Amino acid sequence: MRWEVVVWGAVALLLFAAEALAPGAFMLWMGFAAAAVFVAVLAIPGIPLLVQVAAFVVLSFVSIQIYRKWFRHRARESDRPTLNRRAAQHVGRVVVLESAIVAGRGRVKIGDAFWVVEGPPLDVGRPVRIVGTDGVSLQVEPAEQAAESAAG
Repeated sequence: MRWEVVVWGAVALLLFAAEALAPGAFMLWMGFAAAAVFVAVLAIPGIPLLVQVAAFVVLSFVSIQIYRKWFRHRARESDRPTLNRRAAQHVGRVVVLESAIVAGRGRVKIGDAFWVVEGPPLDVGRPVRIVGTDGVSLQVEPAEQAAESAAG
């Protein structure tokens, strides 16, 4: 077996293994490019090494662009879109302030966790409705105001 055939086969397998260990669909497409060069080198002996590497680079670029243009945005919609977004799971809930909102920030307790909230100045014990998120902060407004804005 010629050394370049073995090398390109090994590169393709290593890229596929890397994709399996750290999924992200990036190494997969480079693995396809390496597999294509492997097939070309296997079928056509005597391809210069520089041409092989150039083909790998070009095929990697093209395959990644194909993935980005056609496949990445066609991902299946989840039936649980907030599964790994803990803060977003609380939008719409009414909770009681554990500490007053001062200078735009306060705190609530949901379950056994405390959450930082952002909103208008409010006193401790006021019910607030969670209306959005900003990273791990919850955006709130007074529960009465949220009910009025939903009705109007």
